[in-house]
Amino acid sequence: MRKKLIIKIGTSTLTAGTNRISFAVIESLARQIVELKKEYDIVIVSSGAIATARQFVEINGFHKNVDSKQAMAAIGQTKLMELYDDIFRTFGLNIAQILLTYRDFENETANENTRNTINKLWEVDYIPIVNENDTVSIEEIVLGDNDKLSALVAVITKADLLILVSDIDGIYTCNPHLHQDAELITSVTDLNSITHCVEEKESTLGTGGMSSKIYAAEVCMRHRVEMWIVNGQRANYIIKALNGGIPFTRFKAKE
Repeated sequence: MRKKLIIKIGTSTLTAGTNRISFAVIESLARQIVELKKEYDIVIVSSGAIATARQFVEINGFHKNVDSKQAMAAIGQTKLMELYDDIFRTFGLNIAQILLTYRDFENETANENTRNTINKLWEVDYIPIVNENDTVSIEEIVLGDNDKLSALVAVITKADLLILVSDIDGIYTCNPHLHQDAELITSVTDLNSITHCVEEKESTLGTGGMSSKIYAAEVCMRHRVEMWIVNGQRANYIIKALNGGIPFTRFKAKE
């Protein structure tokens, strides 16, 4: 039976530290997925709609007003999917778009419909690309970068693994941007043991910082889904993580 893998890729990874979406980052992801598809059914949870829109338009009040960000997301979402489609098709990969809100996960019928859609897309060899529907929902715009959304997708699909692609190797004993003696924590089975390690938004970890990733881990561990934080700035980061070739943080509930 094929395994189920959810890959969440955030804006900071997609832009590679710039203010524009990086074609090379999406190409790297596509190359890895070609290999991964031999063993896994895959869902990509992708941020980046607003960052994509900024390459085409600037809306007054963008940095302050939620409605301006929602408008940017509406413009950028189609452009982002065009980028994925153009690049993935060169590798023989087919994609489909799914937009969700958190209310969708509160209703079992909606959960079942989403699960059935994803299963059918896998059956016909399409890769679902999921994002929050920012036009009607603002939680990720204000609070995070799709970490929680990816955890909920992992739960409803009964995934074997969720990989959060970040700009850091994982969770450290303290913020490595601020403390030179920070050490990577490679395995977490009890979230209470690491709550003191999280230094949030005042640090350089950004909107989708460690708090949102710890929340995603809590959701996953409660439902017995394994979750990893992997550094997307490393070459072939998913393949190498699966082969034990790079350091990362693994969250797995105790048996």
